[in-house]
Amino acid sequence: MRVKSFLMGFAALGLSTPVFAADLPARPVKAPVVVERVYDWTGLYIGANGGWGESRNCWSFTSAAGAFPDGCSSKSGGVFGGQLGYRWQMGQFVFGAEGQGDWASLRASRTSLINAAFSETTKLDAFGLFTGQIGWAWNAALIYLKGGAAVTDNRYDIFTTVGGVGAASATATRWGGAVGVGFEYGFTPNWSVGIEYDRLFMGDANNSFSVANPIVAGAANRVGQDVDLVLFRLNYRFGGPVVAGY
Repeated sequence: MRVKSFLMGFAALGLSTPVFAADLPARPVKAPVVVERVYDWTGLYIGANGGWGESRNCWSFTSAAGAFPDGCSSKSGGVFGGQLGYRWQMGQFVFGAEGQGDWASLRASRTSLINAAFSETTKLDAFGLFTGQIGWAWNAALIYLKGGAAVTDNRYDIFTTVGGVGAASATATRWGGAVGVGFEYGFTPNWSVGIEYDRLFMGDANNSFSVANPIVAGAANRVGQDVDLVLFRLNYRFGGPVVAGY
């Protein structure tokens, strides 16, 4: 009888165990770790650019008798080249330094206002930019400002309006300032594309012709120049991949 009573009690305890387990509170499930991918703009980069440029040039002639304005001309066209730079990212701020060089063929001609028997041609062959950058990054998107020095390679010609016979020429490498703004997006860990606007302030500079000035005898030509640029850019960065933040 004692053995039978013991077995019956054990069976009753076993049947009641699921009821007790159902009364226990549910065990909390730990949420999975969320990994946020953060783009890193730090590193050396090299790239290519191309787009549109416009060079505006205003001529005048200077001599002992004074200055003689002779009008302005503008010419737009395509430009292309490359850039090399380095960026440092600290938080959302991005700082950088960049060198850029482009080829161009922005040539404008006009008839002289002082002497209609002659016409003048200004040609911008190439330009370079040496700038610093400061930007603000939202992960793979970057907006930045840039500023620094600019250099242009120019040729100036005077030729007869009728017949187009060359009468005088001068070449000049000019230095000035540059400011710009741009937007860039990293579409892979190392590749990015962007668009940029730059304004080059080249000031006024005197030039000496290869022969006596045919428009104003004994005068040097003085040319003021400004350049506008809209460039599309493609860069490859040699830094590391995107990093993870938790």
